[in-house]
Amino acid sequence: MLSEEVRNELAAITPARDCDRLAELSALFHFAGRLHLLGRGDVSVHLDLAGAAVARRAFALLRSFGVRSEIRTYRRRAFGRETRFQLHVEDGAGLLRQAGVVDARLAPRERPPKRVLGRGCCRAAYLRGALLAAGSVSGPPSPHLEVRSESRAGAETVAAAAMAEGAELRVSSRAEQSLAYAKGIDRIAGVLAAAGASDAALSLQERAVVGSTKARANRLANADHANLVRSGRAAHSQLEAVRRLQRSRRLGELSPRLREIAELRLKHPSLSLRELGVKCDPPVTKATAHRRLATVGRLARH
Repeated sequence: MLSEEVRNELAAITPARDCDRLAELSALFHFAGRLHLLGRGDVSVHLDLAGAAVARRAFALLRSFGVRSEIRTYRRRAFGRETRFQLHVEDGAGLLRQAGVVDARLAPRERPPKRVLGRGCCRAAYLRGALLAAGSVSGPPSPHLEVRSESRAGAETVAAAAMAEGAELRVSSRAEQSLAYAKGIDRIAGVLAAAGASDAALSLQERAVVGSTKARANRLANADHANLVRSGRAAHSQLEAVRRLQRSRRLGELSPRLREIAELRLKHPSLSLRELGVKCDPPVTKATAHRRLATVGRLARH
C-alpha cells in the first residue's frame, strides 16, 4: 500500500537538529493528539497513530526530549479492522508548550507559533510529521494525497509549510474535517520530496510511467519506456548525491552554479534536465544542466 510505503520511508528519517525534532513532534501532536488537562499545571496527551514504524518514531522523538511514553495497541471496529497504536504521554506540559501545541496557560493552539516553523528544515519536518500523523497517498489511476485535520487552521498551516518549500497543497473541507491535499503525480511527488520521501516520490512517478506505457502500448515503442525509466533513475541518483552533500554539510561549499542546480533538483525531483535548465538564472541548456549535475555527483562520491 502506497500510504504505508510513504510512512515507513518518512519514519526512517532521523532529524539531526532539535528544531527539526520539535517541529515534527508539533505536527504529530496537532494532527494525531488528544489533550487531557490534569490540573495543577500539567497535561497529558494521547497520540493515535497508524503503523508500528510511526509509533516507534514518535516514541524515539519523545525520548530525545526526555519525555516518557507508553505504547498501546487497539483494533478498529471499522475500515478493515486494522491495528492502531496509541502513545500515552504524561508530564508533557513543558514539551507541549515548547512545540507550540499549548500556550503558557495550557490552552490548545490552533497552529504553532512562527518560531517552530521559522526554518526550511523545520517546515519540512512539520510536513513530514503531518503526513506521518494524518496523511494518506494513493497512486494511479487517480493519484491523490491528503492530510486530514480537525480544524481548517491545521490544514492551512501544513499547506503554508509545503508552499514555503516549493510544494503545493490545496485546502478544502469535508464533513467535519478539513483537508490539505494534492492531485496529480507531479504535485504529489513535490510534496513527498519536500517532506523527505524522495524514494516514494520516484516510485509514484515510475508507477505512472509504467501505467501510461501500458495504456499506450500500441503507440509507444519499448525504447520510449526505457528512456523514461532511465531518466527516473538518473534523477534519483542525482537527488541522492545532493542529499549526501546536504547531510555532510558540504552543499554550501559548492560554487554558485553547482549549488543552484543541486537545490533545483532537491525542489523539483521529477523535472527533466531541460526543465531544470530553464529554471536556472540565467537559463542553461539540457547539456549544461547535465554536466553540472554530473559534477555534483562526482563531488558527492569523494
